[in-house]
Amino acid sequence: MSNTPEIEISVQAVSDLLKASDGADQKCLLIDCREPGEYEHCQIKGAQLIPMNEIPDRLSELESHRDQTLIIHCHHGGRSLRVVQYLRANGFPTAQNMTGGIDVWSQEIDESVARY
Repeated sequence: MSNTPEIEISVQAVSDLLKASDGADQKCLLIDCREPGEYEHCQIKGAQLIPMNEIPDRLSELESHRDQTLIIHCHHGGRSLRVVQYLRANGFPTAQNMTGGIDVWSQEIDESVARY
């Protein structure tokens, strides 16, 4: 499928996508697959929390976003890569892993996002 994006996406590219999709024409959905305690500690504005272990049971919530780019992130990028592989295997070819996770985001994009 030639329209399938790369499996990895940089934090800068995600930031650009989020800025471009502000408003009614949402072209991407940011999903945080960390645990609730991690999400409470820090999060990226606009990210929707769906912990990694809940993804299989919550696929129906993502159905309406099948035509959008799904950006998945975690702390460093390991869990989110596994989630992206799962999503792609289950019919979401536009799912992408944010390389470096929220840790790199806090260093390169938004220093107000706490590190841990």
